Amino acid sequence: MIILAYTLSGLSLLMSILLFIKPRVSLLLVLFIPLTAAALSPIWAIMGAVGALLGWAYGAPWAVLMGILGAVTMILYVWGSTRDHNGFENSFGAGWKDQITPDQAKHMLKRRWSVFMKMNTSTEPIWERDIPFSTIPGTDRQLHCDIWRPANGEVSGLAFVYFHGGGWTAMDKDFGTRPFFQHLVAQGHTVMDVSYRLCPEVDIYGVIGDVKRAIAWMKANASLYGVNPEKIVLGGGSAGAHLALLAAYTPEHPQLTPQDIKDADLSVHGVISYYAPTDLEVGYQPWLTANPRIKMDPVPMGTRLEPSEAMRYLGRLDLLLGGSPQEVPDIYQLVNPTNHVQRECPPMLLLQGDRDVLVALDTTCALYTKLVQADVPAIKVVFPWTEHGFDLFFPLQINPAAQSALYDVDRFLALLLNND
Repeated sequence: MIILAYTLSGLSLLMSILLFIKPRVSLLLVLFIPLTAAALSPIWAIMGAVGALLGWAYGAPWAVLMGILGAVTMILYVWGSTRDHNGFENSFGAGWKDQITPDQAKHMLKRRWSVFMKMNTSTEPIWERDIPFSTIPGTDRQLHCDIWRPANGEVSGLAFVYFHGGGWTAMDKDFGTRPFFQHLVAQGHTVMDVSYRLCPEVDIYGVIGDVKRAIAWMKANASLYGVNPEKIVLGGGSAGAHLALLAAYTPEHPQLTPQDIKDADLSVHGVISYYAPTDLEVGYQPWLTANPRIKMDPVPMGTRLEPSEAMRYLGRLDLLLGGSPQEVPDIYQLVNPTNHVQRECPPMLLLQGDRDVLVALDTTCALYTKLVQADVPAIKVVFPWTEHGFDLFFPLQINPAAQSALYDVDRFLALLLNND
């Protein structure tokens, strides 16, 4: 039992130490070492507490000390990442809670964090896969999406259009988002999970063009899904969040809108950003140094990489934008969402961890400050000791930061639905 006490206490203490370490190794380790410590913090806290009790019972004082330190640290992490904030009050007024109807509230998370939270699956979703939403003009290249909607037909009228992450070069729709989408569908929302072309098949103009084609398609097909075309909200994680922001802030920008949809209404009602890189000039070097496997050799534009190969080019902003910040500074400024902020921008929910090794928190804060200065309703939520991708790799039922973020997403969408 003494060995078990030291094992449990030691694991708890080790994982608590990892919360404070910001490793600079390969991308995979950067994500998973601190993510494991933070996302499973309730488990490590329980381990520490049990180890300390066993150490007390069997005369192992060091096990007691390690267990207490590990458990307390993890409890502090849970408390810090699930604290309430005044973002909704600042953006929607002191009576913001009264703007959410009782029927809406009963389908939302009741608190920011619950031990082993039970997901809201009261409404079984219809999941339609690989629906073509656009064919690239002059080619036979089709773009596809998945549609999630309530099977009982009790729709809210709001559509959430989601763009996956992956550094603009990798990944695809349906990556780690099923519990998230199922939860939103249980509230009556319709979800469009978009697969867009990646670099180096296309550059930034092709990527953002696909994102805007998805918006145009959702608006054109809104009545088919019981969606109000004026209640379309964009969202995404990492690179997908950057694209969502850029599309939302530039609905009519001639350089960032394809000719085939230049006359379409591409305005949206809100944006939800999970750790978006908002300043690619600032982020250029961290993306390269974070992943030593990045290949810096030239790749012909138009090359469609296999998924296994695409990860080797993750972070190649020189391919996406046509060069380094020194070579094409105007392009880096063009795709910086902060440079497009104006009073007419839709409301914004920004979610990010303060330990994000890939996206500088300062750039997120700069975007938030500019939104506030422009009188755009904006909520910024920063989770302490939390890394990039915190919502994707571990179960929502345990993960404190992911649950707390989802609590805010629930209320943000409800407020957008109820406000013009």
